[in-house]
Amino acid sequence: MSPLQSNLPCCSSFRLFDELQWVTNTRRTIEADHLEDDSETSISIFNVPKALMSTDPDSYAPQQLSLGPYHFSRLELHDMDTYKFSAAKRSQDLLQSLKFQDLVEQLMKLESKIRACYNKYLNLNSETLAWMMAIDASFLLEFLQVYALRGPKMLSEVSSGMPHFLEYSYRKSSCNAILRDIVMLENQIPLFTLRKVLEFRSLSLESADDMLYSMLMGSCKELSPFKTLVRLPVARVLEHAHLLDLLYHIIVPKVEESVNIPEEVKDHTKATQENEEPSVESTYMKQLLIEIWNLFSSLNIRFLKKLLESAPVAVILKLPWSILSNVLGLGSAKQPDAFSESQSICSSIDEPPLVEEITIPSVTQLSKCGVRFVPSKGSISTINFDKKTCTFYLPTVSLDVNSDVVLRNLVAYEASNASGPMVFTRYTELMNGIIDTEEDAKIL
Repeated sequence: MSPLQSNLPCCSSFRLFDELQWVTNTRRTIEADHLEDDSETSISIFNVPKALMSTDPDSYAPQQLSLGPYHFSRLELHDMDTYKFSAAKRSQDLLQSLKFQDLVEQLMKLESKIRACYNKYLNLNSETLAWMMAIDASFLLEFLQVYALRGPKMLSEVSSGMPHFLEYSYRKSSCNAILRDIVMLENQIPLFTLRKVLEFRSLSLESADDMLYSMLMGSCKELSPFKTLVRLPVARVLEHAHLLDLLYHIIVPKVEESVNIPEEVKDHTKATQENEEPSVESTYMKQLLIEIWNLFSSLNIRFLKKLLESAPVAVILKLPWSILSNVLGLGSAKQPDAFSESQSICSSIDEPPLVEEITIPSVTQLSKCGVRFVPSKGSISTINFDKKTCTFYLPTVSLDVNSDVVLRNLVAYEASNASGPMVFTRYTELMNGIIDTEEDAKIL
């Protein structure tokens, strides 16, 4: 089997479609009257889009640990089963008079709700799915306990019953590979299964929620590239679909207001359209502004409104292409000759500008133009630009060996699930655009 085949995203790729199993699952789902209502459960666990998966499969497909059904059939990941089964046995010890089978039966009642979380048909019977969730949830809770206990007394507080690899992992950092697998989009399991396991251990609902909250927030603190995190109430944390969903919404602010183009800009554009025939120059200008608008329209509402309402923008809209291209460093992109290159113009009039025609100035270039970069405390919501002092505020980012996988899967989740602006994707594009060299990074 080739490396690419081993990274295929869904277990259904490895299994022949079982018609009888499909009929059995369908009949059980429709006829059962004891299943919890899943009408409010939305799809939240997706296969990574192929366009992203092809860029770096190892960043999206787990390398050591499978959680949930998507990579369940990858035999090379079953080496971790020993640790999973050990975690399940310790979980059974915490169930007091109950058996692990009792937990499995409780999760079987949630089958419809569990299946509703995944965007692909799961070719697994009810019992297999429930056993998988019970074992994976037990393992994940035990692993996340490490991050819930972070602090000066952490080492003395770690349970002696925890598997030796966890204690070793904390001291050495070999847990990073497992942590990267845990944050991957295709490796998510619903938070309500973790909560059910904790509740089944005879914990009060409040105690179970407090424990899960501590684990999740500790894990997000470890994973987030933005080290200043907003401390959310317990209820808001537990309403999220899974760990990656929580991390995404801690980092990305909710966009509650729309960005409107200032009236004077609209009026100027309208007047231009009514009084002038479209020219090659105005066409390229329009393409440029569309691309810039698409890139920045989702970043920060306050910054954009201030920028769009400023006098310089109105001036820029009136600049001829030759001047604007030089200002933006596009001098090499020559204005086409309407007579000698008419055929070329007609063929490209509906195509977006080339990469070399639109460039984001680097940090070094902006700095030489007088822009100051100042770190802000928080995440993306703290991005701002003060036009009076020409200061660009950007949140501090701390990168480590896990950051590449974390950032890629956040982008993949947003691409799969976002119903609004692609805020995080635009942020990564901005940072990728302004940082070209080591000098750019040093300035920031």
